[in-house]
Amino acid sequence: MNFQNFLKIKSLIQCKYLFTVPHALFTFALHSDTMFMQSSVKIFSGTGSTYLAEQIAKSFGKQLGNLTIQKFSDGEFQPVFNESIRGDYVFLVQSTSAPSDNLMELLMMIDAARRASAGYITAVIPYYGFARQDRKDKPRVAIASKLVANLLTTAGANRVMTMDLHAPQIQGFFDIPVDHLDSSAIFIPYIENLNMENIIFASPDVGSTNRVREVAKYFGLDMVICDKQRKRANEVAAMTVIGDVSGKHVVLIDDICDTAGTLSKSAAILKERGALSVRAFCTHPVLSGKAYENIENSELEELVVCDTIPLKGQSSKIKVLSTAELFAVAIRNTFENKSISSLFVHGKK
Repeated sequence: MNFQNFLKIKSLIQCKYLFTVPHALFTFALHSDTMFMQSSVKIFSGTGSTYLAEQIAKSFGKQLGNLTIQKFSDGEFQPVFNESIRGDYVFLVQSTSAPSDNLMELLMMIDAARRASAGYITAVIPYYGFARQDRKDKPRVAIASKLVANLLTTAGANRVMTMDLHAPQIQGFFDIPVDHLDSSAIFIPYIENLNMENIIFASPDVGSTNRVREVAKYFGLDMVICDKQRKRANEVAAMTVIGDVSGKHVVLIDDICDTAGTLSKSAAILKERGALSVRAFCTHPVLSGKAYENIENSELEELVVCDTIPLKGQSSKIKVLSTAELFAVAIRNTFENKSISSLFVHGKK
């Protein structure tokens, strides 16, 4: 409400009800716009994403907010904001891997921010855990990604910002806005700088087909599919290649690298089919179990990942690309009510 509009409303009220508007109300209305503009962005981190949060804050141009996680001897913890966040735009950065503690910590951070009268709370979840449980693919199982969406909303989040959900339709599990960032904006410049000819893109499974197709379309190149069959989770029983890779440099693209079993088997089969080289681009380096051993012993030239999850080990084949700038720009655009569509790769090369 601007000053002139307020004077009109004040005049109408005085004429109709014959009383004077209280000074406190006048002062609030006069300065409400100014108060809104003075609300600031504050970025905080959970224990699972401290390094990335620091880089995001640095790219944004602010210091990381002062928050501590108090630990109790039995494993219980309590997030504490050590500064006022009343009326502020609060961005809480936390990947949910390992999912249990990090998810609970994020929920408690959201709850604490809401109770501290934060103006607007955005859960920045670079890696959204439990996303692989997005459907009922067998009897009597949980749809955990929907449960997590409910928990985040119930805790008090006003918005969620994430990157490369395992299934884009998970956005529909939320009744609050979701900003779904795309790692292609990070991977495509890297691929362009390789300056390789005879490139072909490959999906390590049918589920990643759409993701790979969009990148292949950008370059105007073909793609192939590695069709896998599983006996159980994290174990590939059989794999076939749909398409011709002979004499090609193959670029595998996926959202998650867990045990690296699928990528290792894909690379081996692609080389058997005549590929000149195989490299993989995976957004989230979960890298559990024998992942590092599998990668080192694989036919992969390199595995390029994002820093959505901190690495647990070292490998000469793994290269990490930063997502900090992308998240920082998305945070700024969110705060300024600007579109984030400019952060996505559009059209053909």
